[in-house]
Amino acid sequence: MGHKILVVEDDDATAKYIVKGLAEEGFVVDRADNGRDGLFHATDGSYACIVLDRMLPGLDGMAVLGAMRSAGVETPVIVLSALGSAEDRIEGLTSGSDDYLGKPFAFAELLARIRLLIRRGTPAAAPETVLRCDDLEMDLLARRVRRAGRTIELQPREFRLLEFLLRHVDQVVSRTMLLEGVWDYHFDPGTNVVDVHLSRLRKKVDEGAVPPLLHTVRGAGYRLGAAP
Repeated sequence: MGHKILVVEDDDATAKYIVKGLAEEGFVVDRADNGRDGLFHATDGSYACIVLDRMLPGLDGMAVLGAMRSAGVETPVIVLSALGSAEDRIEGLTSGSDDYLGKPFAFAELLARIRLLIRRGTPAAAPETVLRCDDLEMDLLARRVRRAGRTIELQPREFRLLEFLLRHVDQVVSRTMLLEGVWDYHFDPGTNVVDVHLSRLRKKVDEGAVPPLLHTVRGAGYRLGAAP
């Protein structure tokens, strides 16, 4: 289901134009034709964005916006208004709106602004702090690695190497990828530095453990994963 949008607009022709266009773009759209109903809908907190006409019966758009913000509703709001002077736009933005679009307007521009506000309002995914493969676990914050409850002591470069592999679990990673991602080399140093570190890491991760997790893929590179 698409994002929910609330359109608060008293002019029927304008409202139908907006609602139809947004629905065709996959949004779920509710409409209110006066300020009081608009405020009632807006305060339920289920909308990704609100399109708010400034001049509304019952309660004007600026009053609706002020009441929303006072109630702690942080939903992004685009104010639509025939009042398009610089002073009007400044008043709208300082009253708590996130954008201000003058009438008449192009639907494509309104759509672009709605999508931008929704993207801004979508929280970024929390960064991963624990990486896992089978019974192997790396805590990035504590800088600790364990396998089946056993702590594995790693040198800084070994830690970076294992982190890179854990971020590419079950993928074959080439020596070139490892040189760039772990050693920051953008050229072939002509040494077996990757193979030496992988050999040391394999002993620490796999020795005495089942199943083996570090695999050499002949002619291609290395893979971290439980499956052979």
